[in-house]
Amino acid sequence: MSTHRFILEPYKGVSTRHTCPNCHRKRCFSKYIDTEKRIQFPDYVGRCDHEQKCGYHFTPRDYFERKPSEKEKLSEDNFRSYTFIKKVEPKATSYIDLDIVNQSLQRYPGNKLFQFLSAQFGEAETLKLMAKYKVGTSKHWDGATVFWQIDYHNRVRTGKIMLYNPTTGKRIKEPYNHVTWVHSVLHKDNYNLKQCFFGEHLLSEDKSRPVALVESEKTALIASYHLPQFLWIASGGKNGCFNANSLSVLAGRSVVLFPDLGATDYWQSKIGLMKSYGIDVQLFDYLEAKATESERKEGYDIADYLLKVRPDEAILQQMIKRNPNLKTLIETFDLKLINVQRGISQSKVSPPKKRGFKL
Repeated sequence: MSTHRFILEPYKGVSTRHTCPNCHRKRCFSKYIDTEKRIQFPDYVGRCDHEQKCGYHFTPRDYFERKPSEKEKLSEDNFRSYTFIKKVEPKATSYIDLDIVNQSLQRYPGNKLFQFLSAQFGEAETLKLMAKYKVGTSKHWDGATVFWQIDYHNRVRTGKIMLYNPTTGKRIKEPYNHVTWVHSVLHKDNYNLKQCFFGEHLLSEDKSRPVALVESEKTALIASYHLPQFLWIASGGKNGCFNANSLSVLAGRSVVLFPDLGATDYWQSKIGLMKSYGIDVQLFDYLEAKATESERKEGYDIADYLLKVRPDEAILQQMIKRNPNLKTLIETFDLKLINVQRGISQSKVSPPKKRGFKL
């Protein structure tokens, strides 16, 4: 029989497993309990089952160190007669060699996402975007894209591999969702993944521009083209990167949140947390207020609206697609586009002054 007074709650069905306060996954968090039923720990005192991907572990010892008044409720003798569970030392973050990243920065003509974006912005502009964000090509699926997560100090945390439809720009989800991770494909055992923002490496290169945060990596690329007055980064999902380790890189920055439709309330709930880390944060909720029912059902984000703006390069690409001889004519005579208007990127859009600003 265990001599520990404070133990993780034994499994007695799904009701004894809870949502992790760090990674927000459901039914993976075990709370600590007092076997003498005299101390009721807060919901954040416990351990996440995802030791590799999350690693959250807040012990009773941590709790008593933070709340000495609670510790005083225990008699000195009683307190010493029980052994605390030893605190688990945090594992070092794992990284991927930059050479692997550099090897992926090629084969763009066969990259399905590159094909889609080229039809929107032209090949030259799309290449600039790929180079800026260090987006690669993977052989895991024919024409797949690698979104490298490179942190503030230019260390590679991992890469997310995704496959897109080159015509619609939508992710391939049938017959299964084509999403995986580079560290998994490389079979790196005991890999301790700690994710960072997609595009985070740009924060150290540009420390003055206001930051815009979106969910999707593809959205960050598209918005960066249309609205270059912001530095666009992506969380990788609705719940991604809303934790102390990730948010610390945004301290002292001006940040605007651009959640997907349907995620606005959740991101709104994170504003207080972000402000506690010294982030000047605002929420763009205009789309949520004005979206149609069909747009909500499709889960639109700002990229879906921006793609409706057709720059001259995109129109030219469509013309070439219909008549390939046009490309030969342009290359032979070195023809150039003139009076190029890059959609709304040249409109006078200032950084937001208040919540709910309009573009």
